Amino acid sequence: MTPSDVKATLSFSDGSPSMELPILKGTIGPDVVDIRKLYGQTGKFTYDPGFLSTASCDSSITYIDGDKGELLYRGYPIEQLAEHCDFLDVCYLLLHGELPNQQQQKDFDRLVSVHTMVNEQMQFFLRGFRRDAHPMAIMTGLVGGMSAFYHDSTDVHNPKHREISAIRLIAKMPTLVSMAYKYTIGQPYIYPKNDLSYSANFMRMMFGTPCEEYEPNDVLVRAMDRIFILHADHEQNASTSTVRLCGSSGTNPFAAIAAGVACLWGPAHGGANEAALNMLEEIQRNGGAEKIGDFIKQVKDKNSNVKLMGFGHRVYKNYDPRAKLMRETCHEVLGALGLENDPLFKLAMTLEKIALEDDYFVARKLYPNVDFYSGIVQRAIGIPVSLFTAIFALARTVGWIAQLNEMIGDPEYKIGRPRQLYSGSPRRDVKPLGGRS
Repeated sequence: MTPSDVKATLSFSDGSPSMELPILKGTIGPDVVDIRKLYGQTGKFTYDPGFLSTASCDSSITYIDGDKGELLYRGYPIEQLAEHCDFLDVCYLLLHGELPNQQQQKDFDRLVSVHTMVNEQMQFFLRGFRRDAHPMAIMTGLVGGMSAFYHDSTDVHNPKHREISAIRLIAKMPTLVSMAYKYTIGQPYIYPKNDLSYSANFMRMMFGTPCEEYEPNDVLVRAMDRIFILHADHEQNASTSTVRLCGSSGTNPFAAIAAGVACLWGPAHGGANEAALNMLEEIQRNGGAEKIGDFIKQVKDKNSNVKLMGFGHRVYKNYDPRAKLMRETCHEVLGALGLENDPLFKLAMTLEKIALEDDYFVARKLYPNVDFYSGIVQRAIGIPVSLFTAIFALARTVGWIAQLNEMIGDPEYKIGRPRQLYSGSPRRDVKPLGGRS
């Protein structure tokens, strides 16, 4: 960040001395008012529920322009990365700041592939869960539990430990997600295979059985890889901020990432694509495409509790750039699997058409977002709805790690300590029991 020549002046109507506040400039995007000395000089805090107007850190990883519908990883447009790179290329980019050259790509891919196995005792950890446990409940436990198995990489202040734990988390998350899935359906775990790509390996562990060799479908593997790329990072969202805040205490990387997994589980965050598919299935049960007009009327009715899930985005006030890419992938997958006429998918395409053409949705910029299309793609591939958020966590792990490493390496970082506006009772004394009303 660079100090701006422009400064802000904060004045008070009660005659208190005014205060000059520095303004800092980033590479692109809004400038920020530096309020670090505000409390010391004025005795006052700022009030910003949800931190919607507060920059909590200085970061060079991801940039979003919601008005333009732009998403950059380390300066590269997400559209170009999704077209020209695979997920491990993007992982390397997020971790190291640049895309790998040919030798770096080969070395990094090999490094990740040789760390995909997990300690065999993780199987016994899994058996402590009920078979009908939500995959995200399992993943929260498994990821946090990794710190009990890998003692040699739990010092977050040691750069070498952070590097080792980063590779372990990226490599082992597909194995853990597939193990969680296999456990809930009662099938044996499938060990990773080092000669497959990251995404092909994941799909083999998900859908393979000991009975016969699983043959990856190139279209589906590429679709899964694209899902991973599009969800790898997304600036300072709730789960990323959780990882940073958790990591600011000096906790180990596995615990910090487990905190991110737990936050991501929320339906307003990582559970959005699960909610979108549940909405489609509910519409289908109530009459499908023929009754979609009734559903749209309920969505438009302010007195109704019916919500349109998978449309619009808190950040993007234009079309979500990830949604454009996922829409292409969605049609490729449906075509490859011959599912264009599946009732649920036809319903989804009908709903998409309405949202893109109906004045009500267009005026409110309720465009289909990435969660809408990624949910459809995952269901077509055969992934159960309950596993959607776990796959999101798998993809986002590298972003969380990059953000955590950046924070720990920042000489200005401090343990997080948000402030509050207290509105409870003023000081009072405890009365004897008999005198209490």
